[in-house]
Amino acid sequence: MKKVIVISLGGSLIVPKDIDIKFLENFKKIINKHKNKYKFVIVTGGGSIARKYINALKNSGKSEFLQSMSGISITRLNARFLNYFFGKDNEEGIPHDMKQVKNLLKKNDVIFCGALRYEANNTSDGTSAKLAKFLKTDFINLTLVSGLYTKNPLKYKNAKFIPRISWKDFQKKASAIKFKPGQHFVLDQKAAEIILENKIKTYILGKNLKNLDNFLLNKKFKGTVIEN
Repeated sequence: MKKVIVISLGGSLIVPKDIDIKFLENFKKIINKHKNKYKFVIVTGGGSIARKYINALKNSGKSEFLQSMSGISITRLNARFLNYFFGKDNEEGIPHDMKQVKNLLKKNDVIFCGALRYEANNTSDGTSAKLAKFLKTDFINLTLVSGLYTKNPLKYKNAKFIPRISWKDFQKKASAIKFKPGQHFVLDQKAAEIILENKIKTYILGKNLKNLDNFLLNKKFKGTVIEN
Protein backbone atom coordinates (compact mmCIF):
# COMPACT_ATOMS: atom_id res chain seq x y z
CA MET A 1 0.00 0.00 0.00
CA LYS A 2 1.37 3.41 -0.97
CA LYS A 3 1.89 5.97 1.79
CA VAL A 4 -0.79 8.67 1.80
CA ILE A 5 0.33 12.30 2.07
CA VAL A 6 -2.13 15.08 2.92
CA ILE A 7 -1.21 18.44 1.40
CA SER A 8 -2.89 21.74 2.21
CA LEU A 9 -2.35 23.80 -0.94
CA GLY A 10 -2.71 27.45 0.01
CA GLY A 11 -5.20 29.41 -2.06
CA SER A 12 -2.65 32.22 -2.36
CA LEU A 13 -0.46 29.81 -4.36
CA ILE A 14 -3.32 28.83 -6.68
CA VAL A 15 -4.77 32.33 -7.15
CA PRO A 16 -2.40 35.01 -5.82
CA LYS A 17 -4.18 37.56 -8.04
CA ASP A 18 -4.73 35.62 -11.23
CA ILE A 19 -4.40 31.84 -11.45
CA ASP A 20 -0.68 30.96 -11.29
CA ILE A 21 -0.48 28.54 -14.21
CA LYS A 22 3.33 28.26 -14.09
CA PHE A 23 3.30 27.25 -10.42
CA LEU A 24 0.45 24.78 -10.97
CA GLU A 25 2.20 23.16 -13.95
CA ASN A 26 5.29 22.59 -11.79
CA PHE A 27 3.12 21.31 -8.95
CA LYS A 28 1.42 18.85 -11.30
CA LYS A 29 4.79 17.57 -12.56
CA ILE A 30 6.03 16.90 -9.03
CA ILE A 31 2.83 15.19 -7.89
CA ASN A 32 2.74 13.01 -11.02
CA LYS A 33 6.44 12.21 -10.60
CA HIS A 34 5.87 10.80 -7.11
CA LYS A 35 2.50 9.09 -7.42
CA ASN A 36 4.22 5.76 -8.12
CA LYS A 37 5.31 5.86 -4.45
CA TYR A 38 2.63 7.96 -2.73
CA LYS A 39 -1.07 8.71 -2.81
CA PHE A 40 -1.97 12.39 -2.37
CA VAL A 41 -4.97 14.09 -0.81
CA ILE A 42 -4.70 17.75 -1.79
CA VAL A 43 -6.91 20.22 0.08
CA THR A 44 -7.26 23.55 -1.72
CA GLY A 45 -7.53 26.92 -0.04
CA GLY A 46 -9.61 29.83 -1.29
CA GLY A 47 -6.99 32.48 -2.11
CA SER A 48 -7.66 36.02 -3.25
CA ILE A 49 -11.04 35.16 -4.78
CA ALA A 50 -12.36 33.82 -1.47
CA ARG A 51 -11.13 36.94 0.33
CA LYS A 52 -12.98 39.17 -2.16
CA TYR A 53 -16.26 37.41 -1.44
CA ILE A 54 -15.59 37.33 2.30
CA ASN A 55 -14.74 41.04 2.41
CA ALA A 56 -17.83 41.95 0.36
CA LEU A 57 -20.07 40.09 2.82
CA LYS A 58 -18.22 41.54 5.81
CA ASN A 59 -18.55 45.09 4.47
CA SER A 60 -22.27 44.57 3.92
CA GLY A 61 -22.70 43.48 7.55
CA LYS A 62 -23.22 39.76 6.96
CA SER A 63 -22.31 37.21 9.63
CA GLU A 64 -19.01 35.34 9.94
CA PHE A 65 -21.00 32.16 9.22
CA LEU A 66 -22.01 33.46 5.77
CA GLN A 67 -18.50 34.78 5.17
CA SER A 68 -17.13 31.32 5.94
CA MET A 69 -19.70 29.58 3.73
CA SER A 70 -18.70 31.71 0.74
CA GLY A 71 -15.04 30.87 1.43
CA ILE A 72 -15.86 27.14 1.59
CA SER A 73 -17.56 27.38 -1.81
CA ILE A 74 -14.43 28.90 -3.36
CA THR A 75 -12.16 26.20 -1.89
CA ARG A 76 -14.40 23.63 -3.58
CA LEU A 77 -14.31 25.55 -6.84
CA ASN A 78 -10.49 25.53 -6.69
CA ALA A 79 -10.52 21.77 -6.02
CA ARG A 80 -12.79 21.15 -9.00
CA PHE A 81 -10.59 23.36 -11.18
CA LEU A 82 -7.48 21.39 -10.19
CA ASN A 83 -9.34 18.15 -10.91
CA TYR A 84 -9.81 19.42 -14.46
CA PHE A 85 -6.27 20.86 -14.61
CA PHE A 86 -4.77 17.47 -13.72
CA GLY A 87 -6.91 15.79 -16.38
CA LYS A 88 -8.88 13.69 -13.93
CA ASP A 89 -12.35 12.25 -14.53
CA ASN A 90 -14.55 15.33 -14.71
CA GLU A 91 -17.67 13.30 -13.86
CA GLU A 92 -16.25 11.92 -10.62
CA GLY A 93 -16.60 15.24 -8.80
CA ILE A 94 -14.89 16.14 -5.54
CA PRO A 95 -15.50 14.56 -2.11
CA HIS A 96 -17.52 16.43 0.52
CA ASP A 97 -16.75 14.18 3.49
CA MET A 98 -13.88 12.07 4.84
CA LYS A 99 -15.45 8.71 4.00
CA GLN A 100 -15.70 9.78 0.35
CA VAL A 101 -12.01 10.73 0.45
CA LYS A 102 -11.08 7.32 1.84
CA ASN A 103 -13.20 5.49 -0.76
CA LEU A 104 -11.74 7.51 -3.63
CA LEU A 105 -8.21 6.69 -2.42
CA LYS A 106 -8.86 3.02 -3.22
CA LYS A 107 -8.79 3.73 -6.96
CA ASN A 108 -7.05 7.11 -7.23
CA ASP A 109 -3.49 8.24 -6.56
CA VAL A 110 -4.44 11.94 -6.41
CA ILE A 111 -7.60 13.41 -4.87
CA PHE A 112 -8.57 17.07 -4.60
CA CYS A 113 -11.06 18.50 -2.15
CA GLY A 114 -11.91 21.83 -0.59
CA ALA A 115 -13.33 22.38 2.86
CA LEU A 116 -15.51 19.38 3.71
CA ARG A 117 -18.10 21.09 5.92
CA TYR A 118 -18.66 24.24 7.93
CA GLU A 119 -17.06 24.43 11.35
CA ALA A 120 -16.53 27.57 13.39
CA ASN A 121 -12.99 29.02 13.34
CA ASN A 122 -11.79 26.59 10.70
CA THR A 123 -10.08 26.88 7.31
CA SER A 124 -8.78 24.42 4.72
CA ASP A 125 -5.74 23.90 7.00
CA GLY A 126 -8.04 22.51 9.68
CA THR A 127 -9.69 20.24 7.11
CA SER A 128 -6.24 18.98 6.08
CA ALA A 129 -5.20 18.28 9.67
CA LYS A 130 -8.42 16.33 10.28
CA LEU A 131 -7.81 14.29 7.14
CA ALA A 132 -4.25 13.54 8.28
CA LYS A 133 -5.70 12.34 11.60
CA PHE A 134 -8.42 10.28 9.86
CA LEU A 135 -5.94 8.70 7.43
CA LYS A 136 -3.23 8.32 10.12
CA THR A 137 -0.54 10.07 8.10
CA ASP A 138 1.73 13.13 7.88
CA PHE A 139 0.61 16.57 6.83
CA ILE A 140 2.33 19.08 4.51
CA ASN A 141 1.23 22.69 4.38
CA LEU A 142 2.27 24.55 1.21
CA THR A 143 2.10 28.29 1.71
CA LEU A 144 3.57 31.57 0.44
CA VAL A 145 6.55 31.60 2.80
CA SER A 146 9.21 28.92 3.21
CA GLY A 147 8.20 27.98 6.74
CA LEU A 148 7.56 29.48 10.15
CA TYR A 149 9.34 32.72 11.07
CA THR A 150 9.54 34.82 14.21
CA LYS A 151 7.35 37.36 12.35
CA ASN A 152 5.97 37.85 8.85
CA PRO A 153 9.01 37.67 6.50
CA LEU A 154 7.02 39.36 3.72
CA LYS A 155 6.87 42.49 5.87
CA TYR A 156 9.96 42.28 8.08
CA LYS A 157 13.43 41.67 6.68
CA ASN A 158 14.80 40.80 10.13
CA ALA A 159 12.32 37.91 10.60
CA LYS A 160 14.18 34.76 11.63
CA PHE A 161 13.43 31.35 10.16
CA ILE A 162 12.36 28.60 12.59
CA PRO A 163 13.37 25.19 11.17
CA ARG A 164 11.84 23.09 13.97
CA ILE A 165 9.21 23.69 16.66
CA SER A 166 7.21 21.52 19.07
CA TRP A 167 3.47 20.97 18.61
CA LYS A 168 2.83 22.75 21.92
CA ASP A 169 4.93 25.84 21.10
CA PHE A 170 3.40 26.09 17.65
CA GLN A 171 -0.12 25.88 19.05
CA LYS A 172 0.71 28.77 21.43
CA LYS A 173 1.85 30.90 18.49
CA ALA A 174 -1.22 30.09 16.40
CA SER A 175 -3.72 30.62 19.24
CA ALA A 176 -2.31 34.09 19.93
CA ILE A 177 -3.92 35.25 16.65
CA LYS A 178 -7.65 36.02 16.59
CA PHE A 179 -9.45 33.93 13.96
CA LYS A 180 -11.16 35.60 11.01
CA PRO A 181 -12.50 34.08 7.78
CA GLY A 182 -9.89 34.21 4.99
CA GLN A 183 -7.08 34.81 7.48
CA HIS A 184 -3.36 34.70 6.66
CA PHE A 185 -1.08 32.56 8.84
CA VAL A 186 1.17 29.63 7.92
CA LEU A 187 -1.22 27.22 9.64
CA ASP A 188 -4.50 28.08 11.34
CA GLN A 189 -5.50 27.73 14.98
CA LYS A 190 -7.79 24.72 14.49
CA ALA A 191 -5.09 22.83 12.59
CA ALA A 192 -2.58 23.65 15.34
CA GLU A 193 -4.93 22.17 17.96
CA ILE A 194 -5.53 19.01 15.92
CA ILE A 195 -1.85 18.30 15.21
CA LEU A 196 -1.03 18.85 18.91
CA GLU A 197 -3.83 16.61 20.21
CA ASN A 198 -3.08 13.83 17.73
CA LYS A 199 0.72 14.20 17.49
CA ILE A 200 0.62 14.62 13.70
CA LYS A 201 4.04 15.29 12.21
CA THR A 202 3.62 18.42 10.11
CA TYR A 203 5.79 20.18 7.55
CA ILE A 204 5.43 23.79 6.42
CA LEU A 205 6.96 24.33 2.98
CA GLY A 206 6.96 27.37 0.71
CA LYS A 207 6.19 27.96 -2.94
CA ASN A 208 9.65 26.80 -4.08
CA LEU A 209 8.54 23.33 -5.15
CA LYS A 210 12.09 21.99 -5.14
CA ASN A 211 11.59 21.61 -1.38
CA LEU A 212 8.46 19.50 -1.86
CA ASP A 213 10.31 17.39 -4.42
CA ASN A 214 13.26 16.92 -2.03
CA PHE A 215 10.94 16.05 0.85
CA LEU A 216 9.25 13.32 -1.22
CA LEU A 217 12.70 12.03 -2.24
CA ASN A 218 13.80 11.94 1.43
CA LYS A 219 16.44 14.58 0.66
CA LYS A 220 17.31 17.73 2.56
CA PHE A 221 14.70 20.47 2.19
CA LYS A 222 14.01 23.96 3.57
CA GLY A 223 10.89 24.10 5.68
CA THR A 224 9.62 23.99 9.24
CA VAL A 225 9.03 20.64 10.96
CA ILE A 226 6.40 20.58 13.72
CA GLU A 227 6.77 17.58 16.00
CA ASN A 228 7.36 16.65 19.63
